[in-house]
Amino acid sequence: MAGTDHRDGGGVDDLARLEAGLDALESRTARRAPLGDVLRRKVFPPVLALLLILLVWQVLVWARVTDDYKLPAPLDVWASARELWLRGELLHIGWTSVSRGLSGFLLALAIGTPLGLLVARVALIRSAVRPVLSGLQSLPSIAWVPPAVIWLGLNDTMMYAVILLGAVPSVANGLIAGIDQIPPLYLRAGRAIGIRGVHSIRHVVLPAALPAYVAGLKQGWAFSWRSLMAAEIIASSPDLGVGLGQLLDNGRNNADMAGIFLAIILILVVGIAIDLLIFCPLERVVLRNRGLLQEGENCRTTWFRRPGGGTAS
Repeated sequence: MAGTDHRDGGGVDDLARLEAGLDALESRTARRAPLGDVLRRKVFPPVLALLLILLVWQVLVWARVTDDYKLPAPLDVWASARELWLRGELLHIGWTSVSRGLSGFLLALAIGTPLGLLVARVALIRSAVRPVLSGLQSLPSIAWVPPAVIWLGLNDTMMYAVILLGAVPSVANGLIAGIDQIPPLYLRAGRAIGIRGVHSIRHVVLPAALPAYVAGLKQGWAFSWRSLMAAEIIASSPDLGVGLGQLLDNGRNNADMAGIFLAIILILVVGIAIDLLIFCPLERVVLRNRGLLQEGENCRTTWFRRPGGGTAS
């Protein structure tokens, strides 16, 4: 009898701990990580990686692995950036491309989201359009630049057309994949409580598909940015202004390797900045709301977890 009581008491304790754990999950509040931890985990590693890259780059220059005009020193690239800054052109060049890229991506978002919903929910449209979307997503965006120039001319409309053709399929396919992965139980539960039609899309379908949709948005931005760079490199006109792609092509035409390296670095910096400032926080919020991300974890280290709850390195 005593053993039975002991087992019963253990079961009650286990149940109490389980309830306390569930309550903690529901009432969890965000805690600000100490500054030292933030610097150690998120600031120092990329800074050290950057310093290592610069060191290797400079060593290669000192070792003269190739001709000087083919591999400029980091200070030569810095001098090229400083010259553009003093002429007041550096920010203007960067903003020309960034504004085009973000505007084109937002337009792709406005088109790709309803298109993805339509393809995912209507069987006839799905069978007709889904293969086309998959084919467009695999087609290099640079292939659209020549016909876009012929059809639309050298103007911003041509730039946005190339961006849309590159980004819309990624946004739509991301949403379609998310909807396909929704457990049928969610939809049945929604219908059971009277959520149907447009309300079902808003309150059940989109929230359940959000992780894959966010992944589609990140890929859509990547396609937008690459499509824009391809268009700016190939299509040049005084009416279009000078963007980062045109800066890269100008360096090629002038055999200015320092300018070419500067353009490549700026293109890379913009891509990383948009990801860190927009998509990484968005992904972190989505994952944390689903219990897939713990406080202090980075949005890129949580997809594969060890059985003990930690993340794989």
